[in-house]
Amino acid sequence: MHHGVMSVSIDITGLPAERIHVVPSPLAELGMALHALSEPAHHPGLQGWTTSVSAGLDPCLADRLCEADFLWRTTFSDVFTPSAGIAGHSTLPGATLAEELDLLDKLSDEQFVDAALEFTCQSEYAERPGNRLADPGARRRALELAAARGTHQVRFTQRLLDDPPVIRTWFRELLQDCDEAFFADVWGRVQHQVAADARLKTDLLRRKGLKDALAAISPSVTLDEPGRAIVVDKISVGRTATDGGHLILTPTSLGWPHLWVLHRKGWQPMITYPISSPGPAAPPSVEQLTLRMSALAHPVRMRLCRHLARGSYTTGELADAHGMTAPEISRHLSVLKKAGLVTTRRQGRYVQHQLDLGVVSRLGGDFIEGVLR
Repeated sequence: MHHGVMSVSIDITGLPAERIHVVPSPLAELGMALHALSEPAHHPGLQGWTTSVSAGLDPCLADRLCEADFLWRTTFSDVFTPSAGIAGHSTLPGATLAEELDLLDKLSDEQFVDAALEFTCQSEYAERPGNRLADPGARRRALELAAARGTHQVRFTQRLLDDPPVIRTWFRELLQDCDEAFFADVWGRVQHQVAADARLKTDLLRRKGLKDALAAISPSVTLDEPGRAIVVDKISVGRTATDGGHLILTPTSLGWPHLWVLHRKGWQPMITYPISSPGPAAPPSVEQLTLRMSALAHPVRMRLCRHLARGSYTTGELADAHGMTAPEISRHLSVLKKAGLVTTRRQGRYVQHQLDLGVVSRLGGDFIEGVLR
């Protein structure tokens, strides 16, 4: 398989089948719920739910959520999947939120701080940035990066570095209050769906193997040819390995369109995938998306598209209309065809071209899906 430059890969060399688990995670689902509440535009399908929960939130809880919202607003922090960080690389997500909060308590202060401050060191996510609790340079850098994100982030980072246990207790209480306010209700509704999906994928894994199970998770997740690595087509780059540990696949009900891969150094790899997505059409790969966007980025091709949106025309007709030679028009058409934007059909001696409006109309949604994946 040809790897686009943009992908996250998980090396699974020598991983036995019994070390692959499909397990729902209440804490990951809570993370997704918080993300949807802070970025409702990412989740148009949940708008009814996000509106009613936000309207019903106790103002004091809403304020506390604002203080820590960077943990879930832009990306989904690893503090929501603590099982992956437990030593021994064999811990599964807990069955209840309480069990998962206990796992969160088992992480070392350094692990917790690292995962919580991930938003400030995105570029070095997979590498260790130095121990921010012990190393003044690394600490200074974390505060500098937080400053660009706003004052409440600086305050939180400062408090976290000064006294991790206090913030950890504060954070745990915040999540427990969310559970009481709205999440217990959500989990009650979705846990059967995610459990059913986990059973389905586990069954597929046993009967057909990993390749088919991954294909069922998302067309963006594939197994490379020798079967030694899982490749996730994303607009980001990363590598990790199971290294004698386990691989965890976690279904989420609220996650679409995000497909999230944990590849933090020293943690066990985990893929959190949405169980429902709108429409049967497979999302285009990042490469196809890039082809489409660049095909449309040329002024001549934009004019041709405008023409071809209104009907089907031959190369000769287009050449006349645009004052260009037929070979020039052909070159532009072949770029549009390669990107899957133009279809061609033969009518007797003539070959006619037309814009595929279905593909073009999906491009906006596809682009959003691609950048949020």
